[in-house]
Amino acid sequence: MIEELVQYDIELFLFLNNLGSETWDTLWLVITSKFTFIPLYVLLLFLLYKKYGAKSMLIFVLVVACMITFTDQITNVFKRGFERMRPCGEPGVMEHMRMVTSYCGKYGFFSGHASNSMAAGVFAGLMLRPYYKNLVFLLVFWSSVVAYSRIYVGKHYPLDIVCGMTFGALSGFAFYKLAKYLLKKYIKD
Repeated sequence: MIEELVQYDIELFLFLNNLGSETWDTLWLVITSKFTFIPLYVLLLFLLYKKYGAKSMLIFVLVVACMITFTDQITNVFKRGFERMRPCGEPGVMEHMRMVTSYCGKYGFFSGHASNSMAAGVFAGLMLRPYYKNLVFLLVFWSSVVAYSRIYVGKHYPLDIVCGMTFGALSGFAFYKLAKYLLKKYIKD
């Protein structure tokens, strides 16, 4: 059963990865860069500041720093624990795929980009939901695009992405609950 699931994962990866073309490679490399969306993160922090005030910013900054550290480190624990090769480094797969980046890395299960972007999107979307009702959906879509970029550039299988996004969504929700608790406890309206 596991072998069959892995084979489907490889086939879906090869299909999605080979949909790409040189025309679009630069765009997807920009999307997959961890520095591209810094302005978005700054905007989200500004919106949190504007809606919750200066006193709340310390809580937000601490919670977000803990959330990103948590998702990033748990991702590394899974990568080292499962030791699933990235498609760009796996014989039998790498010969049939498009490698868009120059660096491959060793292990890929599960995607740190997918988990971190989804955690940030869910957290910010839920915190800002009372003020911007549909923002959470836009941020989840953005996170999905970032996650797909990892397949496009040849770094992750679809299962790496789905598991990373699921873990990120759960983490984002948990840290949202933590932030709400801390705001209620320490910030008096």
